Amino acid sequence: MRGIVIKSTGSSYLVHTDDGKTQECIIKGNFRIKGIKSTNPVAVGDYVKIAHASEDTPAYIVDIEERRNYIIRRSSNLSKLSHILACNLDMCLLVVTINHPETSTVFIDRFLASARAYRIPVTLLFNKVDLYNETELERMNELITLYRSIGYECLICNALQGDGIEEINNLLKDNVTLISGNSGVGKSTLINRLLPNLNLRTSQISEKHNTGMHTTTFSEMFPLPYGGWIIDSPGIKGFGLYDMNPEEISHYFTEIFEYSDGCKYGNCTHTNEPHCAVKKAVEDGKISISRYASYLSMLEDDEEGKYRSN
Repeated sequence: MRGIVIKSTGSSYLVHTDDGKTQECIIKGNFRIKGIKSTNPVAVGDYVKIAHASEDTPAYIVDIEERRNYIIRRSSNLSKLSHILACNLDMCLLVVTINHPETSTVFIDRFLASARAYRIPVTLLFNKVDLYNETELERMNELITLYRSIGYECLICNALQGDGIEEINNLLKDNVTLISGNSGVGKSTLINRLLPNLNLRTSQISEKHNTGMHTTTFSEMFPLPYGGWIIDSPGIKGFGLYDMNPEEISHYFTEIFEYSDGCKYGNCTHTNEPHCAVKKAVEDGKISISRYASYLSMLEDDEEGKYRSN
């Protein structure tokens, strides 16, 4: 029997089978995907084959179809392993906030680079717009201008009140979309607006630390009434890159890759080399300082061996 994994708790899975039923499944302890050392060898969005040992027990996942793409990051607990957020995606919706809590540009850029590595389009959704003061609104508009200038679609919403939801519905229609972001940015509130019957649990922001608390503890996939699926996943504090060679990183920054054609050396890392067109573009304001800083932080991660597999 074939189906798609719609929920993962880490120890068991729900599979929506081709005949329209939902089946609880488990995997054997030694189940691994060839070439990927992952804390979750089966992820939401995987197409799998299942088999029954008996009618009174959960089915076994016996095979996984080849993934066309996935969003992957370094496991938060085990640096030599990865964690797959979701598979077989049409797009990602990255929810960001200027405050309450603040989403850093480093986090945004790491997520965008990882998605670009697997050719997954990302739309940035700026949420909680009703809470921002004049300075924060100005900052939001600066970021929207920046990311639109390098090819990313940006939307604005107030998920709590429902402002901007119609435009989001139009974007999600007939697509499989991962909704991701830091804890506390309003993902669960947004999904409750999109699918009111779910009543997902939400929580308040910590006033002391201005950070969110996890309300989603496992990934789950939900069908949309107008076609398509959305995937809700636990909030992410950081985004450690996994198995990305240092010479590849600049390829996932559109503007850095474009200017690198003008560098004197073909293997320029855009750090200390002379006649570097990328550093010149940063100095001239043609490449954002924040984007360049994110690129350098990713190089430093690799040099320290934090986010690479053996």
